[in-house]
Amino acid sequence: MALSSSLTMRRLGIGSVAAASYGTMVYLTYQFMTVNVEKNKESIEASFGSSPATAAVKSNSQEGCNCYTAMTDPKRTQTFNKIAEVYDEQISRDEKVMLLPLLRRALIYFNAKGDVLEVGAGTGRNLDYYSSSKIEKVVLTDVSEEMLLQAREKVKVHKHKDKFQLFVADAMNMRKYYAADSFDTIVDTFGLCSFDDPVAVLKELQRVCKKDGKILLLEHGRSKSWEGLSNYLDKNAERHATNWGCVWNRDLDSIMEEAGLEVDSLQTWHFGTTYYVVCKPSERVKQETIQSNDENISSIADIQEGQSDSYASKKRFWSRWFLR
Repeated sequence: MALSSSLTMRRLGIGSVAAASYGTMVYLTYQFMTVNVEKNKESIEASFGSSPATAAVKSNSQEGCNCYTAMTDPKRTQTFNKIAEVYDEQISRDEKVMLLPLLRRALIYFNAKGDVLEVGAGTGRNLDYYSSSKIEKVVLTDVSEEMLLQAREKVKVHKHKDKFQLFVADAMNMRKYYAADSFDTIVDTFGLCSFDDPVAVLKELQRVCKKDGKILLLEHGRSKSWEGLSNYLDKNAERHATNWGCVWNRDLDSIMEEAGLEVDSLQTWHFGTTYYVVCKPSERVKQETIQSNDENISSIADIQEGQSDSYASKKRFWSRWFLR
């Protein structure tokens, strides 16, 4: 009996230490991501004409506020372009501390197959997780050219480089490039925080996903179980969005529900602020999205005629560097 009691106390002690370490890890990571705004100060000032401190004086939640807010500002892409070269360096430590590479690897390894589309791919932080023989092709897209240039450098030395295609595209408007039911798997890791309209993006992703395909999400948002942590995210949301172009306190449950996603499995980590979700497209949403777009385009070739010189030039550039 004494031995059993001692073993129980030892397990409780180890569990308490582990829980405390986990909590400290999450706190320090969020704290670092908050104060790290100063590192990008010059780039942000160049883009927005003011410092993060003055840009974040007022929140977009204030009634009648017509002031600048990075949480809805359309210049978010400029921020991505400005921080592209230092993004991996600044974010890698946080991801390792929070074990996010393991979550990325597990999400893709256990669920991705066939033709894969990754939106909001950024600098290609998921590239090493697409090595499975079950995956035939991976298309990486992002609105930031500078981010994809970083991904391109990684693809050039990747052992499966022929598997990848990369090009600039808006995830909310994939109809320019792909017809309905084009992909077996859709991947979005930490992208819903950076899209202007995450609900519209999820509806579009359902359109291009095959009926029996999967939509894989690894995202951060507000916690439903730890109010204090969500309050912290709310308090620093404007400053974080100014620094990273990321709105980290969005209500992911509401976004997924409004988008009509059919959730197969959902896990939360880091006290409910990181969502690990495996979904499938809703046939109802797919049909509604297709029917609401009378100008649905089935392939890139369909839009070549009549496109602007600017678009044609950009397409040639990315085709030369990225497409097989």
